Amino acid sequence: MKYSNLGDSGIKVSKLCLGMMSFGEREWQKWTLPSEASMHFVKRSLEAGINVFDTADFYSYGRSEEFLGNAIRSLTDRKKVVISTKAGLPMSPDQNDRGLSRKHLLDSVHESLKRLQTDYIDVFMIHEEDPFTPIEETMGVMAELVRSGKVLYVGFSNLPAWKAAHAVYFGKYACNAKPRVAQIQYNLCYREDERDLIPLCRHENLGIMVYSPLARGWLAGNRTGGALSERDALRAETDAKAHSLYGTSQDRAILNVASDIAARLNVPVARVAMSWVLSNPAISTLICGVLEDSHLDEAIAAVDLELPLEDLKKLESCYTAQATKSTGLAAVLGSAK
Repeated sequence: MKYSNLGDSGIKVSKLCLGMMSFGEREWQKWTLPSEASMHFVKRSLEAGINVFDTADFYSYGRSEEFLGNAIRSLTDRKKVVISTKAGLPMSPDQNDRGLSRKHLLDSVHESLKRLQTDYIDVFMIHEEDPFTPIEETMGVMAELVRSGKVLYVGFSNLPAWKAAHAVYFGKYACNAKPRVAQIQYNLCYREDERDLIPLCRHENLGIMVYSPLARGWLAGNRTGGALSERDALRAETDAKAHSLYGTSQDRAILNVASDIAARLNVPVARVAMSWVLSNPAISTLICGVLEDSHLDEAIAAVDLELPLEDLKKLESCYTAQATKSTGLAAVLGSAK
């Protein structure tokens, strides 16, 4: 395993992070895996040298955090791992059980600590933008959590660059709690953050955690009609959002180029796609979601695959800038009405 600095936090993280969204109750998503599977994959990750694990209170409405807490407690010393969790998405029909208000964030951290069976959270992040709460209030609460010792570092996910900059500079100069981590969607088919958010992170020395490195399975060939495992097929069939995000002619061209390179190197296309993400020096760690052992195997192998410069250029040649694809919390709330 290889390691990198998580921004200017002073801690080292493995280039791979195990994403815990796959684990929880099937009532939340039909493809989620039970507790014993989470124990298996956390154990395999630790054996491979992975030391960072990403979850959120929203994943299976807390069960993912519970599974991770149980696994860490059973398999390793708490101090040896970095736990990242997030808050902000709706946890129940209660109108105050969501968002980035002081009330909800304090409640969320209290509940996450119990579920994770820990005294502190290494990295606590805003999950998505909340248009109803001033970022100043949110960052003030984040600073309070750091001072209390319940949270070591704070960060954000899915913020537009202008609001991310607001959070960074307010946190840095007004409350002494600069965000240290940004979690972003980044893959060969979605590179919009290269224009503004990634440069902001590099300028302010924020660590970057990448989610959706395979474009929700598109860059693994899971959305193009090929033969799939039972779990992959179930995920593909029930992931309506993937069909709205990926599948354009540009995405198909990118997948074709990646597939050609993979065939020449005699490796799966998913390995090529993840290797491309990891080739960016701004990226601290890549979050790999797993439903079966082969998914983790390919992610581990991608760390050691160094693509030639000519292949990197080919992979990037089909991409042109496009409209931002992320949705905000406002859209989540609006769809819930």
